[in-house]
Amino acid sequence: MSGAELIAIALVLPVATAVLVALFGRRPNSREGATLLGAVALFATVLALLTQVLGGAAPALPLIEIVPGLTIAFAIEPLGMLFAVIASGLWIVNSLYSIGYMRANGEQRQTVFYVCFALAIAATMGIAFSGNLFTLFLFYEVLTLVTYPLVTHSRTAEAKAAGRLYLLLLLGASTLLLLPAVAWTGIAAGTLDFANGGILAGKLAPAAMGLLLALFIFGIAKAAVMPMHFWLPAAMVAPTPVSALLHAVAVVKAGVFFIVKVVVFVFGIDTLRETGAGDWLVYVAGFTVITASLVALRQDHLKRRLAYSTISQLSYVVLGASLFTPLAIVGAVMHIAAHAVSKITLFFAAGSLHTAAHIDHVSEMDGIGYRMPWTMGAFAVGALSMIGVPLTAGFLGKWFMLVGAGGHAQWFAVGVIVLSTMLNAGYFLPVIYRAFRRPAKAEADGHGHDEAHSGEAPWPMVVALVTTAILTVGLFFFPGVPLTLAQMLTAG
Repeated sequence: MSGAELIAIALVLPVATAVLVALFGRRPNSREGATLLGAVALFATVLALLTQVLGGAAPALPLIEIVPGLTIAFAIEPLGMLFAVIASGLWIVNSLYSIGYMRANGEQRQTVFYVCFALAIAATMGIAFSGNLFTLFLFYEVLTLVTYPLVTHSRTAEAKAAGRLYLLLLLGASTLLLLPAVAWTGIAAGTLDFANGGILAGKLAPAAMGLLLALFIFGIAKAAVMPMHFWLPAAMVAPTPVSALLHAVAVVKAGVFFIVKVVVFVFGIDTLRETGAGDWLVYVAGFTVITASLVALRQDHLKRRLAYSTISQLSYVVLGASLFTPLAIVGAVMHIAAHAVSKITLFFAAGSLHTAAHIDHVSEMDGIGYRMPWTMGAFAVGALSMIGVPLTAGFLGKWFMLVGAGGHAQWFAVGVIVLSTMLNAGYFLPVIYRAFRRPAKAEADGHGHDEAHSGEAPWPMVVALVTTAILTVGLFFFPGVPLTLAQMLTAG
């Protein structure tokens, strides 16, 4: 099968899955079976594309020209290929987890949830395979719209407020900042097509290029670079599978993917380094990394602590991209993959704690590791990866970024990575300590523990979180695919 045909199938499969889910809405087993089948089929299609890309092919699918100069077109390069592998693979485990979570918690509107989730994956495939800046912008906005019902799923006043902030900030940033940036790029470069080495070399003065880069960085609000981060903690009111989608599978990954794509294929790392137009970005990214980590230290609500951790970890990717060196870009790309498997593990664990033990706060987690060893063992793996401990995936991206920064005397970036790693330990290790080293409060009071709150969450949830924990460790020992794709990206 040709690459163009596989791209078309990858784009259509999630939409077809959404249709099937809607048709089977009154038959839960069939509805969820359709979700899993669609996820597996998409992953198989993406793997077929991966084989072609690793073999040196560059599959493309020109679709339609809206007006001269504005074409919806798809083309696969290494960064997009990695993003598609991550999103399609994690859709399978997230779907399995969602079945256990949504049923165990008696969530309403489950059909709408699965439909919107599938549509979000469809938008993500469009983002990953975008062949030009217009197509990327289009599917980036579609992703915002189809995930809004997921953020407001519970329909409480808090969820509706979070949804309004979600739309206001993301669509507002896109309208006022990102859309002008896309238009300015097209006018300056004469094209919106991506190109190795960028399309803006010699087209703008350094000051203008720096301003254009700022429009992109802050206009891509899904990357949550401060101060465009407020939507992310607010969106934690959504069910945990949605949080996993927001943090690991699609939404924030679309943000940092967009930024890396723009740096590499629109500006070009050589152009940004030589002109000095992006020298300010390392300080903005570093500020976000450290500040979000400090805020995370003070969060007792587990999902909010994880949310601020995500804000910090995303800016590691931006930090790596801001160094404008091939090795740091490799580190940034590796961290996208590492953060995906690690953070989804952490959110899966948080949802399991909520489901099985009705625990949502760190201060309530004393001794829970003995009652839920699989859940908290997986949480520990994810947490150690986010700290950057060797033998976990999170170590690799940080290592490449450290070496890349040190090799070019970027000591500010080195300091940010070292300090933030200590802060990561400061807000993750106490959680693990409470879970495994402190007695449960009821036991400490001599009353024994509540049998109703003992034991693990439903098995689909446990299988999913153990799987992603294994992937978190496995990616350290077998980094071949993401590392190869990252190196292909920087090799041009």
